Amino acid sequence: MGRTRTLLTALAVLASAAIFNSDSGAQTTPTDGATPTPDNAVMITIFFKHDESRPLGELNAQLEKQGYYKAFPPAGVEVVSWYVMMGIGQVVTLRLPASRLREVNRIFETTAWGAYHTEFYPTYDYKAAGIAKAQAGAAK
Repeated sequence: MGRTRTLLTALAVLASAAIFNSDSGAQTTPTDGATPTPDNAVMITIFFKHDESRPLGELNAQLEKQGYYKAFPPAGVEVVSWYVMMGIGQVVTLRLPASRLREVNRIFETTAWGAYHTEFYPTYDYKAAGIAKAQAGAAK
């Protein structure tokens, strides 16, 4: 619980920094049309841990009833990856404007909780840099 709270606090700080570093200096209201750009995007990885005490059909019915499949993913939020991790559940990485972080969080709170236990982690794309370093190391 403490680690999750720390990570959520870090996400809130990142979102606040992105909002207050904008040209206007004022907090803006998120809109459905906001899309991630290099100067406003944050990435988060969400672990959706299945409630293993209940069968999958029951979990899916609960998600349907709570509107999860209609709400997630929201328009304008990029799904970078979406995997099933056996023994865990689903792992989704999103890229979104920092101003929409609260909106996305509320989707999970209102539509996913109960069927999933969620954990959030700030992430960044390291693929190109990692491959370049590996290639440079192999060339030596």
